Amino acid sequence: MSLTINIYYTGENGSARKFAEEMVEKGVVARVRAEKCNQKYEYFFPMDDPETVLLIDRWESQEALDEHHKSPMMKEIAELRDKYHLHMKVEQYVGK
Repeated sequence: MSLTINIYYTGENGSARKFAEEMVEKGVVARVRAEKCNQKYEYFFPMDDPETVLLIDRWESQEALDEHHKSPMMKEIAELRDKYHLHMKVEQYVGK
């Protein structure tokens, strides 16, 4: 079973894109991708909404995602999200 989470980060004046760029620059994205059970961690930019960034995040299991949520990276991610005053919408899908 895999678990896919779509997270829509929305802000103002390009802040969502700046957030994603800083996540890459600080190496947070590379560290998440290197986690044992991470299968995908990619940002996308919707053509019809320049103030939103979509993160597609896939894990091998709920347990793997729970472990990720306990990691020190989550504090870094939350701090950056607060820095850029982002709002989140989350969708979760369970696959085979």
